[in-house]
Amino acid sequence: MESIHYIGLDVHKKTISYCIKTASGKVVQEGNIRTERKALRHWLAELPRPWMGALEATIFTGWIYDFLKPHSLELKVAHPEMLKAITAAKKKSDRTDAEKLADLLRVNLLPECTMMSEELRELRRILRYRDLVVRTASQMKNKISGLLMEVGATYDKQRLHGHKYFKELLERVEDVPDSVKDLLRLSRSNLELFTAVQKRLIATLREQPLIRERVARLMSIPGVGEITALTWALEIGDPARFSSARNAISYCGLCSAQRESAGKEQRGPISKKRNKHLQTKLIEAAKLAPHWNSQLAALHEKELARGNRNRATLAVARKLVEYLLAVDRRETPFVEEAPQEVA
Repeated sequence: MESIHYIGLDVHKKTISYCIKTASGKVVQEGNIRTERKALRHWLAELPRPWMGALEATIFTGWIYDFLKPHSLELKVAHPEMLKAITAAKKKSDRTDAEKLADLLRVNLLPECTMMSEELRELRRILRYRDLVVRTASQMKNKISGLLMEVGATYDKQRLHGHKYFKELLERVEDVPDSVKDLLRLSRSNLELFTAVQKRLIATLREQPLIRERVARLMSIPGVGEITALTWALEIGDPARFSSARNAISYCGLCSAQRESAGKEQRGPISKKRNKHLQTKLIEAAKLAPHWNSQLAALHEKELARGNRNRATLAVARKLVEYLLAVDRRETPFVEEAPQEVA
């Protein structure tokens, strides 16, 4: 049987440092290659086979993973945050980082993170771009209000962003410099553009057969809208990777960090180690869901009675995660439990 070679890849924007080791830890080869498909293709042709590889998760890891995966026995992606704790050292360089990745892979101690399929990552990229467009549109709305306040113009806040009202407003405002009116028109045109773009992106995701049925099942939960369902499906990927609802809640950033030592446990604020996209959407959904879901409304009132509105919102968000995970695992629409009668 051929011995397996273990390859650590320290990936950067322009170059990739690599280290190839045998199962016994002997260095076979080290070097650098350019982060280009042509260079990777030539490098693959000279590799000893079979081989396993490990690389750290970065913004450009995706395409490298997809390119190398078919040629490897197994290719893993390391969690960058967990990797820092394991590989902390006085001496740090691209060469030593690649060697450490190879060693961690060789002894099966690599802190691996989940890598979604290329198709799901493509859809997730579209959804995250839509979120960027929505945030930019909100900035344009704030800028329009700011420009009007700067020159002392009065306006109806509720109607400001309506097309007809905005046009009438520009015609009747007095003592407003022409430069401000030009900026207002420019901001309005940008707002209309961003609004149209985000609608087109959502329409694209809505038509995807890969997630259409899954999103429809998630939307069967009262209080879960299309954006929340899309975010859950594309950020979670495979729900089976969570062994319990508590793990999913932790991943979504809806619980505090835990520190335990010598039998003493201390809870801090909400942990920053989370999926920020899911956390944001679930918090937003938790503020509105009680209006549509009687069970969530009862939970919100119970927690609110303790006097902390933020904790009540978090409790609703955690319950939403439990609902979403259950529906996703069972692959059946949500069925609301009937209220229990008290004797």
